[in-house]
Amino acid sequence: MGETLRVGQVLRYASAKDPTDPVLDGYTNFHYVTDAPGHKKALLESGINGMAKVSAPGRRRPAILIRSSPWKAGSEQTPWHDVFDMDNGHVRYFGDHKAGLTKPPGTTTGNAALLDAFAEHQAPTPQERAGAAPLLLFRAVSRNGKVKGFVEFCGLGVIERAERIVQWAGHEHTTFTNYVYDIALVDLTAENDQVDWDWITARRSPAVSDQEALAKAPRAWREWVKRGHSALPRIRRRVARARVFKVREQRPVPDSQRDDDLRFIYDQFEGRKHEFEAVASAVAARVLRGSGHGYREGWITRRTGDGGADFVGRIDLGTGLAGTSLVVLGQAKCILPDSLVSAEQIARVVARLRRGWIGIYVTTGAFSEPAQLEMVEDQYPIVLINGMHLARELRSMARDDHGNDLAACLNHLRYDQDVPITSRRPEEILLK
Repeated sequence: MGETLRVGQVLRYASAKDPTDPVLDGYTNFHYVTDAPGHKKALLESGINGMAKVSAPGRRRPAILIRSSPWKAGSEQTPWHDVFDMDNGHVRYFGDHKAGLTKPPGTTTGNAALLDAFAEHQAPTPQERAGAAPLLLFRAVSRNGKVKGFVEFCGLGVIERAERIVQWAGHEHTTFTNYVYDIALVDLTAENDQVDWDWITARRSPAVSDQEALAKAPRAWREWVKRGHSALPRIRRRVARARVFKVREQRPVPDSQRDDDLRFIYDQFEGRKHEFEAVASAVAARVLRGSGHGYREGWITRRTGDGGADFVGRIDLGTGLAGTSLVVLGQAKCILPDSLVSAEQIARVVARLRRGWIGIYVTTGAFSEPAQLEMVEDQYPIVLINGMHLARELRSMARDDHGNDLAACLNHLRYDQDVPITSRRPEEILLK
């Protein structure tokens, strides 16, 4: 791997454009990172900077570098406001047509390059998309008291839509026609949020085929080339994904002690799923108390008329006037360890939560990635305990209180716990 651009990285873009020094004024030198001997310099002089096409099959454009200057937004020269929503992988970027230009919209240098790229990005086959120009997005940032000379790398993009719009210009309120582009930022998690500049350099060489250059591309870009825009929901950049655990990460290593424990726990409650609720309540209490919270177990709900909750508890925060309490609504699901809890199942629990309540979902299975992503993005107030976590907590309880006898621990939680089974409204826990 050669030099890389990392999402969120601030680079020094000096007017001298000297690629010699890796660092300038304490920041990575943009021209050092993007230097490719034998090729022209990569530039950000304009808002839209299309690299010259090369004579590879299909006249390939290596890349288009886009720079947004937020400090210019709303001025007579730049009346539009670009939108960079990096957390959700979306950029809305305005083209370079300006008031007073007599040439037709779409024929300015920048718009022409982006419309050309848009056509490539809409291509119906992987072979055509393999040569499509990637968009590398930057925005100007101020550093050391200066609004010029520094840029932040914002990611790698694909144009989803291009739209002609009418805009106001300056104080005279004249109008002109421009283009606006909706750009999807692709997920670079597999590359540690980085783009390897060797990929762009390979695309600049006429001797390198589209497929050879594609081999150096980020994984999400290769997936987009393969499947087109239908892949965008899966490969769009989502910061929330950093908090999502893959299913394999939620399951014990096969044939390990933890795996044996989990399957033993499941077998103990096969055909007696209601008894698992007492175990889930105890594990929830241990997890929440272990996080430093004052947690109090309430009760296990009866099988009928439980209102969708399997157990109820309470978290106490602070004391006296400087304290408050939250209702905890618990859901227990004893399912095959190889099974998944879906987004719909979690959403059903969340739908029962009132203001000031939180949920906790304890299962012997795992949580699907879409379920976790929805929870993070919609900020669901719910705690998830998967089967591996459950087995770890129960083994720890067995070791601490039952001579490491897991069966004795489970029997104690089922039959000897002082947690009543009753039908009460969850909010009554606040009166205890």
